[in-house]
Amino acid sequence: MKGRIHGLDTLRAAAIVLVLMYHYGVVAGGRDFGEAGRIGWAGVDLFFVLSGYLIGNQLLSQRMPLSTFFGRRLLRTVPNYYVVLTAYFLLPSTLGGSATAPLWRFLTFTQNIGLQYGQTFTHSWSLCIEEQFYLILPLALLLLRRPRWIWTGLALAVAGAIAFRINGWSHGMQPFSQELYYSTFARFDELLPGVAIALLKNHHAPLYERILRHGNLLLIAGLVTAGVLLARFDDESFFMTAFGFTLLALSFSLLLLAALSPSSLLAKVRVPGAESLALWSYAIYLAHKPLFKVVGEALPLDRHAAPGIAVVMLAGVGGGWLLYQLIEQPFMRLRAAWFPLSPYYGTARTT
Repeated sequence: MKGRIHGLDTLRAAAIVLVLMYHYGVVAGGRDFGEAGRIGWAGVDLFFVLSGYLIGNQLLSQRMPLSTFFGRRLLRTVPNYYVVLTAYFLLPSTLGGSATAPLWRFLTFTQNIGLQYGQTFTHSWSLCIEEQFYLILPLALLLLRRPRWIWTGLALAVAGAIAFRINGWSHGMQPFSQELYYSTFARFDELLPGVAIALLKNHHAPLYERILRHGNLLLIAGLVTAGVLLARFDDESFFMTAFGFTLLALSFSLLLLAALSPSSLLAKVRVPGAESLALWSYAIYLAHKPLFKVVGEALPLDRHAAPGIAVVMLAGVGGGWLLYQLIEQPFMRLRAAWFPLSPYYGTARTT
């Protein structure tokens, strides 16, 4: 597709593959994907960084009316989500968890507040944080306006998230305690490194260009630091509780910079299938977990043998593709008609 950035497609595809492997272990049990499955939860953290950049770049590079921004965001995110949400409420005995939040919480993207492991539609927690971010960020940018005040706001917001997690640690919580893992206040700072990169690009272009000259160094640094951090999260130490999610997002921001650098292998190499997975990733994210459960339980195959794993994984991806074709694409056409992008707004890739 014209105008797409291959490195961003590769990162988005990697994020959804990590999530698929992790949730396969959650739904089917076991460690069928080994270490990659164990750390697959970090795919969501990578999505957060990408979303921060893509939305931040829209808002900082374009003179887009808020009505257009919010209209485009709603048509991008809500239709797919409401379709899957309907399935959860129509099939409570099949898809329901240990408890279900009131419908109004799901409709307003607030169900992550007080969410516990095992409840209904738990993987929607990250959508809550992103939707809340889409609401707050444009208003914050309107208020702060000047780059130096935006930088100050970003720094204070990150410090606030770290302080929230430190307070959680003082009450006996660790990184994967549900009170921290699902909390907006403990996780929103992972979107901010992406916003910082967008701010560099649009208000500090010379520095941004100098950084991008070191694409492969950024790629290596991002992979190494992410690997070290992911190996340490199970320590559940004070350091990882307070700073782990922030540092992981920063390491992913190095990968994002590498993806944007023309000199990086990540930007130069077009991975087969990555563009398609990137396009379908939102729909796959929503649809895969309930399909894993339904197909896996009905399948007359061992879910821990290669044929069973392949069938269940293909069901998750195929269901996402179908959701993308039947729901997302028609609404994208409506979005283009109702909230067209002026030439002055530029092009928002992969959003």
